[in-house]
Amino acid sequence: MPAAYLTGRARFCGLDFNVDERVLVPRSPIAELIEAGFAPWLTDAPEYVLDLCTGSGCIGIACAYQFPDAEVTLSDISADALAVAESNIKEHDLAPRVACAKGDLFASVAGRCFDLIVSNPPYVDADDLAAMPPEFHAEPEIGLGSGADGLDFTRRLLAEAPDHLNDGGVLVVEVGNSALALEQAYPQLDFQWLEFERGGHGVFVITREALLA
Repeated sequence: MPAAYLTGRARFCGLDFNVDERVLVPRSPIAELIEAGFAPWLTDAPEYVLDLCTGSGCIGIACAYQFPDAEVTLSDISADALAVAESNIKEHDLAPRVACAKGDLFASVAGRCFDLIVSNPPYVDADDLAAMPPEFHAEPEIGLGSGADGLDFTRRLLAEAPDHLNDGGVLVVEVGNSALALEQAYPQLDFQWLEFERGGHGVFVITREALLA
């Protein structure tokens, strides 16, 4: 069992979060990007931010600290995960500027657009999922597996994201080991792959304009 489930706590972006078996353990390298204010891709502080597949809410809440004037939505299909996210919103005293929304993909934010969409969705392919160490199998599978090549969710995300990004908006997505499969599936898209000083890989940035092109 992951140590974070034993303690009920985890740190992300220098902040403490409640975690348990209802959510993945926060470990995304996107933390580094948040700390840098998403530079150079964001030149102005975003007014509206969406953390899609939020889990514990750690990414969106960290964004709320980084951008103190932003309105942040934490969206997830899992009611259990959102209960954990709600507890973290309360702990960090961020309501009503940070709020939860339940639904699959963009169903929870229909008709709304954002300046920044950040997502650490399920992206593990079937082979990698089967080979993961036992501690990962203690985490909710709904947050890990995404079909044979790990891209079932990401395909839908790329198709629908332009309709939910404002002009000049930016999409940031972690796909981990499925990065190669993504590039092969979408050779026409201008993915900007990030490098991290503290480790991690498989995170891309793409603008609304690049998605539409």
